[in-house]
Amino acid sequence: MQFIDEFRNPTQVKSLLSQIHAWVKKTSFTAEKPLQIMEVCGGHTHAIFKFGLERLLPPEIEFIHGPGCPVCVLPMGRIDACIEIAKRPEVIFCTFGDAIRVPGRQGSLLKARQEGAAVRLIYSPMDALTIAEQNPDKKIVLFGLGFETTMPSVAITLQQAKQRNITNFFVFCQHITIIPTLKSLLMTPDIQIDAFLGPGHLSMVIGTHPYSFICEQYHKPVVVSGFEPTDILQSIVMVLKQFANKQCLVENQYRRVVPDEGNPRALAVINDVFIMQGDDEWRGLGIIPDSGVRLNETYAAFDAEKHFQPKQQRVADDPQSRCGDVLTGRCKPLECHLFGKQCTPESAYGALMVSSEGACAAYYQYRQGEPA
Repeated sequence: MQFIDEFRNPTQVKSLLSQIHAWVKKTSFTAEKPLQIMEVCGGHTHAIFKFGLERLLPPEIEFIHGPGCPVCVLPMGRIDACIEIAKRPEVIFCTFGDAIRVPGRQGSLLKARQEGAAVRLIYSPMDALTIAEQNPDKKIVLFGLGFETTMPSVAITLQQAKQRNITNFFVFCQHITIIPTLKSLLMTPDIQIDAFLGPGHLSMVIGTHPYSFICEQYHKPVVVSGFEPTDILQSIVMVLKQFANKQCLVENQYRRVVPDEGNPRALAVINDVFIMQGDDEWRGLGIIPDSGVRLNETYAAFDAEKHFQPKQQRVADDPQSRCGDVLTGRCKPLECHLFGKQCTPESAYGALMVSSEGACAAYYQYRQGEPA
């Protein structure tokens, strides 16, 4: 298939692997102290395991699985607030597939639906707006979550709701921005990261320039990468070349999709609807300064939290779960004693096993049964 097959070409893969083996010898990394590359995006994590790329790499290179999965960082208290709203008789609560199974302290949205709550799965934010038009006697709540990748579509939906004067539509805003997340990660003293594979789809919105602080302040290379095997392998070559040449740059491997300046129109609708303010809590990551995303005053009438006033509570992560350690690269999923036992995709203990982009789900699908 065009635009896919050429990025999975075995000849190109072998060539890039040869380059990786050659370039790693020009660096100071060893099997005992490998180059630790954090792939920020869960899409990269799944591609790495789906295509077995980590098994093809020399022992001098190790992947660390990052926090770029928005479902994986949903705090339990926020899930509980969603459930509280969803159980109201006048509400139809609209959510995306992965989020419905994320466990909170009071269960999940899926469990709430089984108990009678009107929870519906949607594929687009505009689906929720259509439901609002079709059910004027109900209050429709959209679970707005995700990084900058999904914020434009939610923002456009809110613009449409305002223009069409749809007053029974609300958004429970649980968006997160990537830069404060990475800053918080880099400020954690016990995390060893040498370089980053930057997220592809998210960078299509924000561009590559926002990552420059990683090079300037923390002296770690960043390569924004695509998701196919040759994309990821080429990105590793680019990282190795920087170390071999004693450089520290933000580079863009995914130029066929990601413009360095991002998408100005997408950024404009984000800025029209949302305001970035305040500290916020994220599952496994704790309180991240300046990571909060809210609806601005122009769209305050659509704010589900202001309208329904659910209980605001912070629920500590279960100490048995090592989700936070996996998200921050302190351990691998197989090192969690719950993995594959109490915690499976069918009965998830933590959010990383629920999400299709979660590192634990990737390990379960592609590496189950291997020793830790």
